[in-house]
Amino acid sequence: MFNDIGSLELITLVVLAVLVFGPEKLPKVIQDISRTIRKIREFSDSAKQDIRQELGPEFKDFEFQDLNPKTFIRKQLQNDDLGLGEIRESLDLKKDIQQLADPSIANDPSYRSPAAASPPPAAATSGQAAGPVGLEKKTPEPVAERPPYDLDAT
Repeated sequence: MFNDIGSLELITLVVLAVLVFGPEKLPKVIQDISRTIRKIREFSDSAKQDIRQELGPEFKDFEFQDLNPKTFIRKQLQNDDLGLGEIRESLDLKKDIQQLADPSIANDPSYRSPAAASPPPAAATSGQAAGPVGLEKKTPEPVAERPPYDLDAT
């Protein structure tokens, strides 16, 4: 909870506490706060034990941190029952970006580009010669005759 408090911030909090409560009352306030925190922890632990007892033995490995959505999703993604590892490997964007930045990676046998996984495009079947992609000769499509305009239909 307080992992990111620096030494300057801690000194500021201590000085502020001395100014607000005074040096005479500060030890009593610290004792009251620590006693309250201890009671809250005991109440929380007893509530967790009660919940575990009510759930039964099939939930003996149940952790309350699993109820956090981030933890739940992370745990489910690490479980490879759905075959997500294969999907993660095929969607490795870092390798794709590196390959675009450095063409020598394309010669790496461990690199498998998405283009290599898909079949090559089929040659045109309308009598056109197969050439570089995008440079095929295209025959103009015949222009269709427009239907007559009917004023009564609109």
